[in-house]
Amino acid sequence: MEEQKITRREALTLTASVLGTTVLGANAFLTGCTAEKELVPFHLDDIALLDEVGETILPATEDSPGAKAAHIGEFMRTIVEDCYTREEYEIFVEGVRSLRQETEKRYRKPFMEMSASERNELLLDLDERSGNDDKHYFNMIRQLTIWGYFTSEPGATQALRYVPVPGRYDGCIPYKPGDKAWA
Repeated sequence: MEEQKITRREALTLTASVLGTTVLGANAFLTGCTAEKELVPFHLDDIALLDEVGETILPATEDSPGAKAAHIGEFMRTIVEDCYTREEYEIFVEGVRSLRQETEKRYRKPFMEMSASERNELLLDLDERSGNDDKHYFNMIRQLTIWGYFTSEPGATQALRYVPVPGRYDGCIPYKPGDKAWA
């Protein structure tokens, strides 16, 4: 029997189809190359903000930790700086700046001081305004949050059903509503 191999490009395409969207920066991630560019580095307060936004998108529950436990802000920084094109990078960075300005204008306080309900209200509004535009900064943040969380140790081992050394493959396992997905 001939062994079939999957390329990194095919693997990420499959991952994107599971997520239901394309993953920005995937080409650079797959090829292992970064474009020659001078970028303004992220600040620690940017990473902390992205942690909080990610935690609002995927909050901690009784059964699993939230996105902050997966250090989602640091994950986003790495992917945006190392894998995004210059155009995508600028959209993302300008989006973070825009998010800060909108919270100050709308709530008269920084995101970090907003209540959970205010954060949810703001992010739901951004989600509605962003539509299906993959190049809208909020969609980038949401994609990176989901990708980073479910590929992190806390996401894969506590939010999903994790088997470090799986047994035989059985493609017909009963599923009960409420069961966790497999990692």
